[in-house]
Amino acid sequence: MIDCLELNDRYLLLQMHRRQEIARNTMRTTMNLTPKQLRIVQLIRESRLTNGYSPTMQELAEATGVSKVTAFEHVQALIRKGVLEREAHKARSLSIVEDAPLPDEAAPLQFPLVGRIAAGMPIEKCAQDDMLDVENLVGPRLGSNAGTFALRVEGESMKDEGILDGDYVLVERRNTARDGERVVALLPDGETTLKTIYREPDGNIRLQPANDDFEPIIVPNCQIQGVVTAVLRSYR
Repeated sequence: MIDCLELNDRYLLLQMHRRQEIARNTMRTTMNLTPKQLRIVQLIRESRLTNGYSPTMQELAEATGVSKVTAFEHVQALIRKGVLEREAHKARSLSIVEDAPLPDEAAPLQFPLVGRIAAGMPIEKCAQDDMLDVENLVGPRLGSNAGTFALRVEGESMKDEGILDGDYVLVERRNTARDGERVVALLPDGETTLKTIYREPDGNIRLQPANDDFEPIIVPNCQIQGVVTAVLRSYR
């Protein structure tokens, strides 16, 4: 059995360029937030993700080390800047405005979810705009999302390296890799696989699974589409 991923490389490239252009345009229109305002935005996002409602003014004040009045003033400033909104006459109703031009530190961390890794069967591609919201899995902030896409793991070929069925892998889009790195590689037959790459003395490339039930893939060449940088697993 071959653990394979069929991806449209041209589609991925176009999607990555499109998202990078959107990010550049957003960055140009991003307003400046003070450190306290930035922290308030993060606290509101965390509370809404965890509890389904926003913190009280007292909770925001205690978490940011300011008075309740000062916390209220920061919230009002964020509402004027178009970052926050609230429902009238409803407690704990602060929320972050959709598409608010936030700085990177406050922006939700999302990756294009481009497909699934399946064992012994074709890949079902995800919809064009599917995204993996990392905050829903591991909480806020996990590095940068520039040039990174996500894949859902289906199969057991990499289980001995801790990449299990149902996990998500984050893949940094690169066309080179060092021996021993986990890569998404496009094979000469058009299939794409997630394996550990090694270069053999005879010039061939060995794509090594991490499961004795699977055979290594030996090819004269392959096109590296990216290198795995993280494995995400949710127990919820």
